[in-house]
Amino acid sequence: MKHGLNARSRLKRASAPARHQFFSVKVSEAKEAGEISGLLERGIGGELLPTLPEMRRRVHSFIKPFIHQSNNPTAVRIDILSLFPQIATAALGESMMKRAQEKGLVEIHSHNLRDWARDKHRTTDDTPYGGGQGMVMKCEPIFAAIEELRTPQSRVILMSPAGSRFDQGTAAEFARDSHLIILCGHYEGLDQRIVEHLVAREISIGDYVLTNGAIAAVVVVDAIVRLIPGVLGDELSAVEESHSSGLLEFPHYTRPVEFRGWRVPDILLSGNHAAIAKWRREKALEKTARVRPDMLNS
Repeated sequence: MKHGLNARSRLKRASAPARHQFFSVKVSEAKEAGEISGLLERGIGGELLPTLPEMRRRVHSFIKPFIHQSNNPTAVRIDILSLFPQIATAALGESMMKRAQEKGLVEIHSHNLRDWARDKHRTTDDTPYGGGQGMVMKCEPIFAAIEELRTPQSRVILMSPAGSRFDQGTAAEFARDSHLIILCGHYEGLDQRIVEHLVAREISIGDYVLTNGAIAAVVVVDAIVRLIPGVLGDELSAVEESHSSGLLEFPHYTRPVEFRGWRVPDILLSGNHAAIAKWRREKALEKTARVRPDMLNS
């Protein structure tokens, strides 16, 4: 899988012959072990393949050890579950996130929850019990998706405006996990049984409501991935940034020394590193007190 475009998305758009070829290639290791050869030969030998959800149920128990095998066993794996997987695929397939995946430091897979819906309409939501506006996301496809992807090392995170506030400390905590499953809400929310029985943490990126949780998930994944060792070119960059020290970041300047009459502060040109460090801390304190005094009070 490359840059978040997962195999399920490709398979869904494939023709029936291409689906046959996909399964014969992807489970070749398992076939050699003699575990599912009969099942695959019966499916490929003339009869029509079952629907994608039914096929998943039939073969999942056999191929799970193979499909979750990472190309790089040390890479952090992040699975994003949403109704709009291309939001995450597009945003996380550029710039630093793209390079981190190419270097094998992280694997990001964006999945469509409808791939785990078992009815012909691929339904993922229904009306709320007790009445009210909007639709509620159903248990069945979400439980099926997470139970397929989850390992003993997984942490399941729900993006929710009702969650605890995401900050740099939380990003650093999640960056130490080997596998994250990020569940993105939509509509009026999720059936509470999902939250109670699957979710380890509910996370919010702010006191406002977005169209869907996939947008918030992109923010969270970006903040996490850049803290994984090796992702940033300069490892000190993450330490010196806003919030990492409990303060907002100090101001930066670059060439030219003077632009439209505005000069770079002389202290930054002095070469006195101790004095520069002192100036930068003073400026960070000054900006934090002006813009985010709550950070100093906490």
